[in-house]
Amino acid sequence: MTDFNNPLLTQAKMILAELKKPIPQFVIGPERVSWLIDNFHKISDEHKVTLIKYVNFVLDTMIKKESSDIEIGGHACQGYIWMRVFGKKDRVEQLPVLDTDEYAILILNLLNENQRKNLILNRNLDFSYSFKPDPLAPISYRFRADAYFDLDCLCLNMRSIAAKLRKVETLGFHPAALKMMHHANVKQGLVLVTGITGSGKSATLDALVDMHNETDNAHIIIIAAPIEFVHRSSKCIIRHREVGRDVASFKDGVIQALRQDPDIIIIGEMRDPETIMAALEVADTGHKVFSTLHTSSAVESLDRIIAEVHPSEQERVRNRLADTLTAVVSQKLVPSIDGRRVLAKEVMLITPSIQAAIKNNNISEIYGMINQGSAQGMITMEQDLKMHVQNRKISVESAIGYANNKTRIKQLLGLA
Repeated sequence: MTDFNNPLLTQAKMILAELKKPIPQFVIGPERVSWLIDNFHKISDEHKVTLIKYVNFVLDTMIKKESSDIEIGGHACQGYIWMRVFGKKDRVEQLPVLDTDEYAILILNLLNENQRKNLILNRNLDFSYSFKPDPLAPISYRFRADAYFDLDCLCLNMRSIAAKLRKVETLGFHPAALKMMHHANVKQGLVLVTGITGSGKSATLDALVDMHNETDNAHIIIIAAPIEFVHRSSKCIIRHREVGRDVASFKDGVIQALRQDPDIIIIGEMRDPETIMAALEVADTGHKVFSTLHTSSAVESLDRIIAEVHPSEQERVRNRLADTLTAVVSQKLVPSIDGRRVLAKEVMLITPSIQAAIKNNNISEIYGMINQGSAQGMITMEQDLKMHVQNRKISVESAIGYANNKTRIKQLLGLA
């Protein structure tokens, strides 16, 4: 259990109260954060170390509560630290209540000087953070972090990165689907893992990387913002390139990767038309490419990619997508009956029929093809949700709530 009576909490709160006193009252709005950055060098190393220990205590509490995300600072938090536990986000009332200036100091103390400058310039900063709960322990806790502004006040989201990988065998893929996604069987093409924020896309990508690392002699280059799980090379040599630290942008990372003799390129997110086009071009040159999109279904993923480019380019992109796409996995984390969450997914594999539908812009026909493609390793979100209901993992209400096609899930469950 977490010791909330730890004297470190009281000591850190006293230090923060002292550090905020010099902020001039006439400095308001975003200028308060700028003032703190300009004067951060005046904070003693001893105080900085204590504040780091305080944040590490909070993050250790997060791990023990099995929380996926933590929210720190800004007006919305009302002085509390909030955590998301099994999908539900709530304040942690046992931790000290701090004001927006104190939280800003805590957050800035996690950054180096260059990161603080970029934060003020861009009003946002993605970074990674790690620490060891025990200096002698081999395991480090690792987090993906995003610092941003809430009504001119600095705030932070941190997401826990699992210390251990999920094995791909636990994700429930059909063997035919894994075969299509494996570089040893299909040497080139684009594989997409899609879903909303917090749907486990990164965990699935890491499981696929680990699958290759155990079975395939290949060179993998991971381009992400930030790097989350750090893989240890086994059968594969695995490079990690963090956007903003090791490479300027996703697009630059993809283009540069072509000169680095890769077999597999992992693009953390296809977030703009330039990265999308670069990914398609690299997949078309004989490389295996894995990436993610923020879409909730396989069909929506196709529409999203095509819609990202200028109308005059859409026909060309549609044909290139049909030629390079190998598989799309769309996933959701659904509340389970035992109070946790279970992975539900839709899997589309590119068959000649689906390839023709993409080229002929008959996207609406593809859902039916996935629905009839179970023997080939495909499954719709609704079919997977029905299976979880039958296995008593999720409730009927959750299945309906998380389905993309409400009418279809009701039909499958015998409710329509």
